[in-house]
Amino acid sequence: MSCCFLKRLLPFAALICLGAFPIIVNSQSKPLVVATASIFADMANAIGGDLIEVQSIVPIGGDPHIYEPTPGDVRLLLKADLILKNGLTFEGWLESLIANSGSKAPAITLTEGINPITSSQYQNATDPHAWMDPVNGKVYVQNIRKAFAAMLPEHTAAIDSAAESYLARLDALDAYIREQIRRIDSTKRILITSHDAFHYFGRRYGIQLEAILGTSTDADVRPSDIVRVQEVIRQNKVPAVFLESTINPKLLQQIATDNRIRIGGKLYSDSLGEEGSPAGTYIGMIRHNTDVIVDGLTQSSPNSGMEESGTRSNLIWLLVGILVVLGTGAFLLSTRKKSTR
Repeated sequence: MSCCFLKRLLPFAALICLGAFPIIVNSQSKPLVVATASIFADMANAIGGDLIEVQSIVPIGGDPHIYEPTPGDVRLLLKADLILKNGLTFEGWLESLIANSGSKAPAITLTEGINPITSSQYQNATDPHAWMDPVNGKVYVQNIRKAFAAMLPEHTAAIDSAAESYLARLDALDAYIREQIRRIDSTKRILITSHDAFHYFGRRYGIQLEAILGTSTDADVRPSDIVRVQEVIRQNKVPAVFLESTINPKLLQQIATDNRIRIGGKLYSDSLGEEGSPAGTYIGMIRHNTDVIVDGLTQSSPNSGMEESGTRSNLIWLLVGILVVLGTGAFLLSTRKKSTR
């Protein structure tokens, strides 16, 4: 947590201590569950339903990697009965926020029990985007179910029923993704995005991942990474690159222009889409991403079309050249015969 943020919270914390903002014991009829991001809030809603109230700290469209908490987040945590967090260094700002808010709500780590992807470059660094694999999503659901059952033991049966229904939907989603990925030529299963949010997805479904940034968007772009990605595009004739909803698209757009390939579409990784949109729920988001990826990677590269066109053009000119040579040769031979008569 940055010193800047702590300075912003100190005056507010002081006002709380002085009684300017009385700490109100949660009096709502439903327990308040605070999730760090919209993805986890949607999972919580699917399992808790009308039994709970759910709010997300990072709004839809926000980037949790670089999110800066506000005094409103302090007030929200003060009222929370339960906090749902991803862990694996996803919310680097959360611990300080909880400490400064004085919240006593238990914080549940939703990735508990998941085998994380670790960095080959940085010791103890893990990829936090475990939810991008819907089978990992089932672990999230089980952790939420356990936390809700402990918080509302009188409603365990309803919570279990909702969780089992949701788990079945995740199994169906996993089968759907496998079926769709088979449509992509095995040599074209290369996904190029802004940051490394899709490694869990790639690991499960056999897709090679290449990104400009690492697992966090809070990093500087290195020229070597741009060179690496462009080399992958050229060597493998990658037909498309993919934008992400929470990241500035300019760099990937420039790479697409420079390599004369298309933008395959917009993917969602760290945030859901707007409510009511195809990516407005967790399951909808993963399905939308799958459809966009498959559509983008099953189309031929614009470059391949240019190369084919260029090849055809070269063949035509070669044939024209041959005909010209043959015609010239025939003419010269005819002229020589006439001169010898």
